Amino acid sequence: MNYLSVENLTKSVADKMLFKDLTFGINKGEKVALIAKNGAGKSSLLRLLVGKDTPDSGNISFRGEIQYGYLEQAPEFDPGLTVSQAVFVSDNPILKAIAAYEQAMLFPDRLDLMESSLAKMDELNAWEYEVKVKQILSKLHIDKLEETVGNLSGGQQKRIALAQILIANPDFIILDEPTNHLDLDIIEWMEEYLAKENKTILMVTHDRYFLECVCNHILELEDETLYKYEGNYSQYLEAKEERQSQYQTELGKARNLMKKELEWVRRQPKARGTKAKYRMDAFDDIKQKAKGKNVDKNLDMDLSASRLGKKILEIDGLTKHWGDYTVLDDFSYIFKKNEKIGIVGKNGVGKTTFLNLLTGKEAADNGEVVHGQTLKVGYYTQKGIDIEDGKKVIEVIKDIAEFIPQGNGSQISASQMLEKFLFTPEMQWNYVSKLSGGERKRLYMLTILMSNPNFLILDEPTNDLDIVTLNVLEDYLAAFQGCVLIVSHDRYFMDKIVDHLFVFEGDGLIKDFSGTYTEYHDFQKDLEREQRENKNNKKPAPVKEVKVEVAQPEVAKRKLSYKEKLEFQEIEKKMPELEDRKSKLEKELSAVTEAFELQKLSEQFQLISEEIDELELRWLELSEGV
Repeated sequence: MNYLSVENLTKSVADKMLFKDLTFGINKGEKVALIAKNGAGKSSLLRLLVGKDTPDSGNISFRGEIQYGYLEQAPEFDPGLTVSQAVFVSDNPILKAIAAYEQAMLFPDRLDLMESSLAKMDELNAWEYEVKVKQILSKLHIDKLEETVGNLSGGQQKRIALAQILIANPDFIILDEPTNHLDLDIIEWMEEYLAKENKTILMVTHDRYFLECVCNHILELEDETLYKYEGNYSQYLEAKEERQSQYQTELGKARNLMKKELEWVRRQPKARGTKAKYRMDAFDDIKQKAKGKNVDKNLDMDLSASRLGKKILEIDGLTKHWGDYTVLDDFSYIFKKNEKIGIVGKNGVGKTTFLNLLTGKEAADNGEVVHGQTLKVGYYTQKGIDIEDGKKVIEVIKDIAEFIPQGNGSQISASQMLEKFLFTPEMQWNYVSKLSGGERKRLYMLTILMSNPNFLILDEPTNDLDIVTLNVLEDYLAAFQGCVLIVSHDRYFMDKIVDHLFVFEGDGLIKDFSGTYTEYHDFQKDLEREQRENKNNKKPAPVKEVKVEVAQPEVAKRKLSYKEKLEFQEIEKKMPELEDRKSKLEKELSAVTEAFELQKLSEQFQLISEEIDELELRWLELSEGV
């Protein structure tokens, strides 16, 4: 069943043609990714589909009865809305009932609100869907429903917009860079959720693991033409290579044939007979084929790194607080040559603050950062390039240097350097303000690399970059003769580059994990599985007996494994939270009068009490090895 039909769609911006006469369709159950280079018009195409922009020509039609949801790259909300109001924007009566019930739960003293909301939930049989809503909100880390949207960060607003779409449960989901600015655990959950849900999806994303796991079709927009591939990302790569190889072969044949035909044309007298007309017509066709472009011109990052001395960068006892929250607690580290380190952790734990401390953009509360004499840092920030109005692309580069040294020791001009970064001579004289988000990021990356740093600090470098650029950047960083420190939510990117990880666990705790992100992820999953198995296999405590103590020879204390140490720290962090929740439930139980709510709170109290008992037993076991 066809959900979306697009016929002869054409769109240009100013004097630039984005695409011309695009025709394609998306059927029920297809999970389609749209891939293209930066500036090719991916986001523009999505905006056309949902009516936020108008095409120059062509037709767009959705199947009449279907509903679609659209996630923008940078969602915008009325800043005065609460999170609850933003999340539950829908005409669906079940969602309205759930929203009313959630609101009533915030005011337990209002028994009238609670009774009416419970009655409505029962009437619509909405309890099962309410469980699904709770799961979505929990997985997206949305818990403060009464908070005002205007007080939230861009990443938090992205999560609210995503929750709004998933909760509304439309037939067709359209997503523009859904993984940008999200925690890795949220990305992984969403990947699993969308892969198993029977949904129709069209998305723009550079996250290649996401493409691999979720998509079953890929559309590639290239040279104003749309190519459709069946399968996930790895299958797309194979099919594209085959297509390009075949195209290159045909192009070579057409050019050889054109040379022969051109010689024949030049030998003919001016007054040709009608017998040669068929050959002249064939020559015109060959000439068109021979004018085809060679396969992709790739980004060229042949830039040298400055020599790096023996002493690079040393961190000694670094400590930083935000009010009562500890970002770093007496952290020390000495960087070694050619190290490539990834930084992972939830949003808000202080990853960017850590980078700012290393580069002197923020001051530490205690400790110091010592730079070696030869250290030359290139710092790529999330904020991106800051350029005064009216600057042209070529002027941005010339302001830094007229000539740039290359890896082979030669020098090239600013214009030649821009061409290596896929800025054509025409684009170089465009205003920076006219560049797409990805093109601005590519220009920003060039301004960082052309200063020949030997220590690269990259804060979310993959956001908004196209897949072609990412592949080239990965190859460059893998061969980079210097140190690299990366904060990124792009798992594919991290796996290709880093040797080990700084894992920010919160409250100032940073663990050094030897391995890639995937190895760390698998380690965490194994640890969680082991904890669940231990919990399920735990035998009931034996009946206590009074025994006469007999002196025993001292036994060497068993040391905890790395997994057990992590488990012990997690228990110590979790126990106060559970005790606090138990205390609050006790107060609520003493105040509630309605029977249904009393039963619900009693069940929650019982579950928390049992969990506390189990954790205390496990804590006692582990504490013997501490």
